[in-house]
Order: sequence, then C-alpha cells, then structure tokens
Amino acid sequence: MIQCPLSFYALCGSQRQASTSRRLLEALRLISPDGVSIEICDLIGNLPIFNPDQEGDRTPPVVETFAAKIRDADGLIVSCPEYAHGIPGGFKNALDWLVSRDEVPFKPLMFAHASHRGDLVLEQLTEVLKTMSLRIVPEAFLRVPLAGKSDEAQAAVLAEMQENGTLRGSLDRFAQAIREFT
Repeated sequence: MIQCPLSFYALCGSQRQASTSRRLLEALRLISPDGVSIEICDLIGNLPIFNPDQEGDRTPPVVETFAAKIRDADGLIVSCPEYAHGIPGGFKNALDWLVSRDEVPFKPLMFAHASHRGDLVLEQLTEVLKTMSLRIVPEAFLRVPLAGKSDEAQAAVLAEMQENGTLRGSLDRFAQAIREFT
C-alpha cells in the first residue's frame, strides 16, 4: 500500500537558535522517515504582539504566512521549554494569534520535550492547545533529556535516541495516528 506523504510543521517555544528544543526538532527533521517532511518554523520571533484589533482584514502579513504554514501542515510538532514555570511569552503570543482562526481545530499535534523536567509547561500547553481544539497525539509524546547538558552530551543523547529508535518511533507513531485519523 502506498502511503501519502506527510508534512509536519515544527514550532519551537524558544527563540534561541542554540536551544535544546530547537536541537531536538532539528534531530527529528534529520531522521524523518521517507514520506515525512518536517519544516521548523522561523516566524514566531517576527510576530507582532497579539492585538484583537489587528485580526481579520487587518491581520499582519507575517501572521497570515504563519497561519498558512499551519493550515498546510498535516500535523504540528511542538517543542517548548518551561520559562518561569510557564509558557515563554513569544510562544504564547504565537498561539494567541491562532485562537480565533480556523487553521488549528483538530490539527494533530505531537509534543517533543527536550528536558527531564518542565511538567508545568506541558500541563499549561496541553490546556491551551486543547482549548484551541488541537488533537494532541499522546502515543507520539517524546521526552529527551537535553536541558542542562553540554553540546557534546546533547549530541551523545540524541545519537543514542536515534540508534535505539526512540526518535523515529515517536515520528512513526505520530504519522500512523494521522493516517488512521484521515
């Protein structure tokens, strides 16, 4: 049976280029199976502060581009660190721009968490994303303990997770859930 290709749009909650969340998303992108592509969003840091007066016909072009990328994706991958026991402001701002739009309801979502801690942000994100009617795929949840490690140690952890199939397994479960849902 031939399977249709899938495209995932990965949202990083940290805007640091060297963040562990971004590093995990890059690792997933590099090992994605045939028929699955992952694009990592680089627009979140460019979004203006959410203002309901700027919605509809007044929506800024960068927000329209961001929303179109989400609309076109078969699924979303979210990797977000905990910041001051919560969702980083820039990432929450990005989500706020999507609340009243139609791109996200029932869109499948996979969490890729780059820390052995940070359960508060996961709980908060789950609440916000469920409120926005995203379909979180729990069987695809991925937790990789990268936070607080040196670059070399992070690379070693990611190499081990690649070798033992953990990274690929999460992506495969996410892809399978999407294919079963559609």
